[in-house]
Amino acid sequence: MKALGIIGYHHTGKTTLATFIISRLWERGYKVNSIKDIHNETYRADTEGSNSWKHAKAGASRVLALGTKDAALVMTPQPDLRSALPLFDCDWLIVEGLKDAALPKIVCAVSEDQLDELVDDSCIGISGPIAGSISHFRGLPCFCLQRDAGQLIDTVLEKAFRILPQSDPECCGACGYDCRTMAGRIVKGLAKREDCVLDGSSDLKLYVNDRQITIVPFVQNIIKDTVRALVGNLKDIDPDGGIRIEIDPRN
Repeated sequence: MKALGIIGYHHTGKTTLATFIISRLWERGYKVNSIKDIHNETYRADTEGSNSWKHAKAGASRVLALGTKDAALVMTPQPDLRSALPLFDCDWLIVEGLKDAALPKIVCAVSEDQLDELVDDSCIGISGPIAGSISHFRGLPCFCLQRDAGQLIDTVLEKAFRILPQSDPECCGACGYDCRTMAGRIVKGLAKREDCVLDGSSDLKLYVNDRQITIVPFVQNIIKDTVRALVGNLKDIDPDGGIRIEIDPRN
C-alpha cells in the first residue's frame, strides 16, 4: 500500500487537492482509501444519545454502525496512524492532515511563510493558492491544479512509496533512523524503501488471517527467544531449525 500525505493550514486547498488525487488514481484503476484528520475539538464521529453511541458508552471499543446506505466504524479511543493501518486494504492511502506522519507529502499553502514552517525533507511538492504565483520553492515543484494536473499525478506516482510502519521511535530504529527521518531520506534519494529493517527481510514473520503483522525488532527477538527456549525443552528437537506455529481459530 503506497501512501501520500497532504498537509497545510486551514483554507489552503488540502481537501480540494486530496479529492483531486483520489479521483485521478481511481480513474487509473487503483483502489484508494483515505484518512481525513479533523482537527476540531467539537467534532464527534457519532451523535451523543444515538444507539451506537450507547454501545460505545457501555464499553464497546469498536462499534460498526450499519446503515441502509453505508456504514461507519466508530473507535474509542481515537487510534493513531500506526494502529489504524490494519483497517485499510488498498493500493493507495491518501492522508489529509497528520503533518508529523512518516509519509511523502505535498504541502498546501497561501504564502511562503507557511511553506517555511511546513516544508521538510519528506515534501515532494507544493500546491494550494501559492502555486498560482510561484513555480518552485527550495527546488520543489509547485502544482497549480488548473495548470499542472498531469505533472502532479506523474510526480505522485513517481515519488510516493509503500507506507513505512510508523513505528514508535522508542521501540524501533533498527535502520538507524526513526520512520519520519527515513521517509525524508527516501524522498531525497538517500535511502530506499527496502532499507526499512522492520518490515523488510526478517527471520520471523507473523501472519493473522493471512495478513502479515509488523513487529518491531525488540519484540521479534523476545518471540524468537521464547519459542526456541520452549522447543529446546522438547526431546530430540533442534531448536535452531526452522519453526512454524499455526493456531486454528476453531479450537
